[in-house]
Amino acid sequence: MVLLSAIKSNPKLKKIVHWLMVPSGRAKPRLWVKLLVNPFIHKKGKKTIIRFKSRMDLFPFRKFGIGSNSIIEDFATINNGVGDVIIGNNCGIGINNVIIGPVTMGNYVMLAQNIVISGLNHGYEDVTIPPRIQKVSTKQITIEDDVWIGANSVITAGVTIGKHAVIGAGSVVTKNIPAFCVAVGNPAKVIKKYNIETSSWQKV
Repeated sequence: MVLLSAIKSNPKLKKIVHWLMVPSGRAKPRLWVKLLVNPFIHKKGKKTIIRFKSRMDLFPFRKFGIGSNSIIEDFATINNGVGDVIIGNNCGIGINNVIIGPVTMGNYVMLAQNIVISGLNHGYEDVTIPPRIQKVSTKQITIEDDVWIGANSVITAGVTIGKHAVIGAGSVVTKNIPAFCVAVGNPAKVIKKYNIETSSWQKV
């Protein structure tokens, strides 16, 4: 803990340590970090499968955790470089999904294919500097239990999706979605809500 505080308080030392862990201009850790450090820091639940062809760009200075009986399919990319990524139990991360922290998922979350969930944004305000090298900002994304997100959807920074919500394929979610709702479109809008009194889904 003392060593960590010393590194954080010394900009030059922090820069050197960062370079040792992350190649310049890259958003992925060096191989030695992936093989020798991450397995002892990041938590993976029992019976969870992370496919060999998935890209786990995980860094030890941020949290990553995935619960039990979950799966990350081939060609998915998980990156916790700018924010923690926490995935619950019994979750399915589909083929070619991209998850960039800070993101927290509950249990039984189901993601179809080609979904982007990113808590990261690049600055663009200074027109004398390319957005690629401007400061980044992050906002927490929270996906609660039992959510189903359809293929080719985008979940933007700062959004919360409530319990048992369904996001239709191809939707772009820019605002919070309440629990027990179906939302579709760009930007995504609620089209159905579950009525507890009648035990039925009703159009909005």
